[in-house]
Amino acid sequence: MTFNDLKIIPTILKALSKENYTAPTPIQEQAIPAVLAGRDLLGCAQTGTGKTAAFAVPIIQLLSEQISGSNTRGRIRSLILTPTRELALQISENIVAYSQYTPIRCAAIVGGVSQKAQERALNLGADILIATPGRLLDLMGQKRIDLQYVSILVLDEADRMLDMGFIHDVKKIITKMPTKRQTLFFSATMPPEISKMVKSLLINPVKVEITPVSSTVDVIKQSIYMVDKGNKQKLLNDLLQDKSIVTALVFTRTKHGADKVVKELTKAKITALAIHGNKSQNARQLALSNFKTGVTRVLVATDIAARGIDIDELSHVINFNLPNIPETYVHRIGRTGRAGLSGTAISFCEFEEIPYLKDIQKLIGKSIPEVKDQPYPMMDTAQPVKVEVKSKTAVLKAAKIARAAKSAKAKEEAVLQPKPKSNYKWYKKGSTT
Repeated sequence: MTFNDLKIIPTILKALSKENYTAPTPIQEQAIPAVLAGRDLLGCAQTGTGKTAAFAVPIIQLLSEQISGSNTRGRIRSLILTPTRELALQISENIVAYSQYTPIRCAAIVGGVSQKAQERALNLGADILIATPGRLLDLMGQKRIDLQYVSILVLDEADRMLDMGFIHDVKKIITKMPTKRQTLFFSATMPPEISKMVKSLLINPVKVEITPVSSTVDVIKQSIYMVDKGNKQKLLNDLLQDKSIVTALVFTRTKHGADKVVKELTKAKITALAIHGNKSQNARQLALSNFKTGVTRVLVATDIAARGIDIDELSHVINFNLPNIPETYVHRIGRTGRAGLSGTAISFCEFEEIPYLKDIQKLIGKSIPEVKDQPYPMMDTAQPVKVEVKSKTAVLKAAKIARAAKSAKAKEEAVLQPKPKSNYKWYKKGSTT
């Protein structure tokens, strides 16, 4: 099948050809006709499946066909909500590319940067608005954004918005737009709250499910290193001496952990930058740009910051810390092995992370091969000390007993201590002085 077969208008076909899009991916094949037909859509797909074009291309076409004079110009007619700044900016870049031969305009509204440039973009008019929930609510509160003309709503990465605590913000935003609209809902996983939201927002949706989250891309070579926590950095440094690792996206559990890994890699003369929520927007964009262009060999990221990183030729994903949510593992390694290319996913597992490894292997339905011949085999296999959790009453009672015992001991020591002799030697019995 080709994009021509999907009844896409010539101006968009021309843009897709310029961007070297040849044949549609499975999600694009199924989603584009449904969206063009005006149907609500529920898309379940992991990263790297071509999801952005699946909703962006038909939206551009529908809005282009609706333009019939000045009444529609400058009005926000499609809103795309995303959880992170990186993903919002990436979607914006894609829409600009797909719509370059059409009159459609788009703007991205994200936090972490000055809103002045965003205000100017809004003043010029935007048919499509891509936004993160927090900044969008801020600008709505300032009366700078009007959503009453929105006819197509896209909720992208809904499960991640739930993880980040944005769902209540999303619900507030939805109340400010028309109830009669087309809604496109994308989520890699379907926890209960997301399923409930789907039922409340979508009307008789077309469901498109591509590559279930429990399966991983076959072209990705996976391996696990059982290693003590204190040796993880040494192991990473050693692995990166291999020049066949052209680019590596390294995942850590915390922001502090990401910064620490970058510091140690830099000491080892390995070019690396971190990307996480504590970094400024400019720093994050610079790190991402340098990684994409090959200036930086290693990008160290937390899960939330990594959402939206889309690099076709990423050779390696390295899990410095295993995630405690097994689905997250699938999302992480899915960032390599894209566009039919091979990829490698390497994971480090310390003793405390063994339960996470078991959950991951249960989810993907197979064991991850362990690398036995390595310089830092796991030595710490001691069982963790169990800490007895006591009730508040028991804790207060124990503290009271301890204080009483301490007081009694102090009194006993005072009695046993010899009394100091008087310094008043001049005093004599019967003296009146």
